[in-house]
Amino acid sequence: VPRVLAPVPAPHHLTPSSPMANLGGKFDVSKYYEAKPDDGTKDFVMQQTMFRIKDPKRSLDFYTGALGMKLITVGDFPQWGFTVYFVGYPSEKDFGPIPEKEEDKFAYCMRVPGCIELTWNHGSEAEEGEQVYNTGNADNTGSDGTKVRGGFGHIGITVPCVYAACQRFKDMGAELKKSPNAGGMKGLAFVKDPDGYLVEVLPLGKSYPFPTQQVDCCGVELEGSAGYSDNSAAKK
Repeated sequence: VPRVLAPVPAPHHLTPSSPMANLGGKFDVSKYYEAKPDDGTKDFVMQQTMFRIKDPKRSLDFYTGALGMKLITVGDFPQWGFTVYFVGYPSEKDFGPIPEKEEDKFAYCMRVPGCIELTWNHGSEAEEGEQVYNTGNADNTGSDGTKVRGGFGHIGITVPCVYAACQRFKDMGAELKKSPNAGGMKGLAFVKDPDGYLVEVLPLGKSYPFPTQQVDCCGVELEGSAGYSDNSAAKK
């Protein structure tokens, strides 16, 4: 007897891309809070963000050393001239320890949310300049020399104390794009990775306004610093 499969529910239609009226800076998101997940997305996981990097050593030193992530798995593809390194914060409580066998590490990694895939295109380490890839913000790397209107902004991590973490980053030689007291939003920071990608540093489990200190690691006082600056070089 032929097996009869249950019909698959039709997916929700996505909003077509087209010009729309100015929203005046307001958009009602109540239906998104109330919406139930589609059964077709059961067990979906936000697993990775990919960055192209110039030099694997300096990137792994930053992500595993400065940010404290673990190298979970490595994929080497010499036939296509690139290698990928997956780093993240795997919870041993939820996933157990990282497997010792190379063939088991990738499958383990695909269960860990929020990983970063660092992609090294072989030979980029020998190119001139500290940075060879555009970060998605308002820089001119990889362009015709003019700044771009960046779409991608940053990734983010949470830490027990933003001020202590930033002091550590500064002591290790990392560049802070925004120290905790700089700008209009106090108590958060942005640190650059070796390729210029921004990492937002936020306090773990805290709501805005965030905890603050009178002076941060760069000597910036809590009061009197400049307001918000949009890194895209255009309004969001």
